[in-house]
Amino acid sequence: MVTRTMVSGVAGLLAAALFAAGCSEPTGPARVSPAPGNPGAVAVETGGGLASATSSGIVLNQVNSTLGLSGTTLIKGFNPTNPHHGDAIVATFFWFGSTNVIDSVTDVLTTPDFAPVGNKYTLVDYVTTGGISMATYVATNVQNFPDPNDPSNGVVLAVRASLSQPVSDGGIMISSYTGVSAVAAVAVGAHHSGFGSGSTITAADAGAIPVGTGALTYGVTMSNGLAGRDPPPGFLNIVTQSSGTMVTEGDYAVQTSAGTVDPRWTWYFSSPSSWLATGFTLNPPLHLAFTVQPSTTLPLLPITPAVQVTVLDAFGNRNTSYTGQVTIAIGHNGGLLAPGTLSGTKTVTVVNGVATFSDLSIDQLGNGYTLVVSGPTVTGSESAPFNIGAM
Repeated sequence: MVTRTMVSGVAGLLAAALFAAGCSEPTGPARVSPAPGNPGAVAVETGGGLASATSSGIVLNQVNSTLGLSGTTLIKGFNPTNPHHGDAIVATFFWFGSTNVIDSVTDVLTTPDFAPVGNKYTLVDYVTTGGISMATYVATNVQNFPDPNDPSNGVVLAVRASLSQPVSDGGIMISSYTGVSAVAAVAVGAHHSGFGSGSTITAADAGAIPVGTGALTYGVTMSNGLAGRDPPPGFLNIVTQSSGTMVTEGDYAVQTSAGTVDPRWTWYFSSPSSWLATGFTLNPPLHLAFTVQPSTTLPLLPITPAVQVTVLDAFGNRNTSYTGQVTIAIGHNGGLLAPGTLSGTKTVTVVNGVATFSDLSIDQLGNGYTLVVSGPTVTGSESAPFNIGAM
């Protein structure tokens, strides 16, 4: 019989834990294609679980994992290579037990005194059933560690969970992603978890979540059944590991268009077993879009109507919480006799998600001018071409 329940998500062994390789299942080259329920998931060639799903945007950077940990600390380092500054780090912890015993998740350097780094890790989802537990934490825009590190000295960034009571069997999976929004409130999107049990072929469904354009869906599953499984269609493997007591797998997909994704694994159980599953999204930075394009006008006269730029999220919705300043400049200079110069107020404050440039002008006749706009923690944009000359 198969049962399935969905729920909404809301140190003596340190050295061994840091550098133990864990027992990972090999992953060979595979081609993964989009499938129904995973709109826009990118099809790429991958091997070893470390391929990125796009050449730009959000990409998988570093991965490490281990099982067979015990005690009051679960810890693993990014050996041999650290993530990049500005990455998002996802850390999923696994253990036998039915309560969340994690007091805190922090990062350290693997120096003799385990020097603290200080990035903030926030719980995304905790899920439990059948005496097994899984909790996923995220830190965004990580800083304050060597980038690049020197692999020869063995000092790397490590993520650790401090527990309120010891566990006898646990593990950790850490991965980092480049291209995620540096703003925590924007970076972490929708999330969902599921749990259940089965004794035959069983679907482990994390639950459907909305995903915006360019966002990454992170999916992770755990079971105390030592069985094989198929990953969610359209997902790429991050890492798979198994021990004598548990199996865990992490997978991801980057979306080329907004839609809904439902991370769902197929477990091939042959005896009564429990499973857990979690899925959530990591969003790219907010982006700027010209919502009132520059239009043809005469030299030195204000461009009318006023040029407007709007801050949009991954779903194309206006983000009204962004309060930074954006700056405009000439992109392609179309001056015919001499390069044009842009005059006016070129840096303005975003108000209710919109930046208005009301007094811009260009002094030289020309064709095919463009304007570019940029700002902190947002992705810039270029306007459509326009002319300075006869109306």
